[in-house]
Amino acid sequence: MSTQATASPHRSGNTSNEPETTSRLRETPVSWLLCFTIVLVIMNTMMFNLALPKISVQFGLSPSTASWIVTGYSIIFAISSITYSRLSDFVPIRRLYLIALISLGGASLLGLFTNSFGTLLITRLIQASGAGAIPSLGIVLVTRYIPLARRGRAMSLILSAASLGLGLGPVAGGSIVQYLGWHFLLVITGITLLLIPIFLILIPKEKAESGSFDFIGAVLLGIGTTGLLLFLTSKSIYALLAGVIALALFAWRIRRASQPFVLPSLFADRPYMALSAIGVTSYMVSFGFLFLAPQMLARVFGLAPLTSGLLLFPGALIAMLVSNRVGRIIDRYGNTALLRYVPWLLLASTVLLALTAVYSYYWIAVLYILVSVSFTTLSSAVSNELSRQLAKDRIGSGMGLFQLLQFFSGAFAVALSGSALVWQKSLPLERAFDNLIWGMAVIAFLTIGSSLIYMSYSRKRKSAASINSEVSGSATSAAIATD
Repeated sequence: MSTQATASPHRSGNTSNEPETTSRLRETPVSWLLCFTIVLVIMNTMMFNLALPKISVQFGLSPSTASWIVTGYSIIFAISSITYSRLSDFVPIRRLYLIALISLGGASLLGLFTNSFGTLLITRLIQASGAGAIPSLGIVLVTRYIPLARRGRAMSLILSAASLGLGLGPVAGGSIVQYLGWHFLLVITGITLLLIPIFLILIPKEKAESGSFDFIGAVLLGIGTTGLLLFLTSKSIYALLAGVIALALFAWRIRRASQPFVLPSLFADRPYMALSAIGVTSYMVSFGFLFLAPQMLARVFGLAPLTSGLLLFPGALIAMLVSNRVGRIIDRYGNTALLRYVPWLLLASTVLLALTAVYSYYWIAVLYILVSVSFTTLSSAVSNELSRQLAKDRIGSGMGLFQLLQFFSGAFAVALSGSALVWQKSLPLERAFDNLIWGMAVIAFLTIGSSLIYMSYSRKRKSAASINSEVSGSATSAAIATD
């Protein structure tokens, strides 16, 4: 698939990541529009976590099968995020938003009339194909149009909206499921259809460029990851073989395609991969716990969906309030200190959850605040650091791959958690959930390892830059002395 048109000046392939476009972005209204839309999108993800217990009962599903409402959504969400990021290199963002909003809102309205698990799952997948574009295009828009000096605050505002969605999702989802039924969850994202005229007014007009999209690479990646996740939930050896073969073909494809779905050079960029690993592992902890928490609160403590949502809401709300301060810190002092120390807070909060969660739901509410604040802070710092380090012509690919890895890791965490609950059905529920949270503590420990590796690369880069500066200064002095 290719799109041909006149090149636009702001998307030329220079290596600076400062905006060079003469187009103006109305930062304040666009930022709030993005935030509101992202809140709806993330709420859509989290609301169904609260509905899983009732959906499982209604359709007679096991936890691993029901988890596909979240896992399948996450897979398509992930592929959609990098797809739209890649397309934004040559397709106007305004047009991409229009397609995404129609997919998301239209599927939501159709889903109101579904009465089977299969059609519900299909509805969720179509929703995800549009929903994945919203945050990824928001990151591209911020990186493309907002100067570096204000970018940290803008990134944090977007991620704070995600945190608010994480918090409102359980509350709204719990209320709707308890009093109206899970069908009405789809009304929330149907609201996005009303936002289309506002997007058309506020998003800058761009000219399309010539470019191509690696559809084959996208399909192979989707088949590969779905196969591996199906193996986790169904133990099908055929799914495993299909997944491994598809991923092998994907690796072969991206090394030979002229415009690959994922730039293979990014995988060879060790600082980029180490930095991405910080965001990926923290996302696994946060997303995995948000899948487990409603089930733990319902099955261990016998709480209603609304009560469960209200217990998780303070964590997301405080994370949203903190994120504004985090953005100011990033703009003023940079990302280094946050990337160095916050992973330790994530580990400490996860270990404390493993020690206390099964004894009292109050501990879950209190410690989730620390998990949520840690995750939001790390996501802001990682996203901002990536936007600083990536060359302009790799921003779309680099940010898209980062979000792809995040969302795939979230899908993996959910699928593994759902399957692990089934594997441990002979154990008391408290023990099974306890084991899973300790597993998350191990992943949180990997966040610290990734941080240390990135800091090592960062020190080497600064040392090399210092040496080059000294050599350049010496050469200049010598030239002046010769003159």
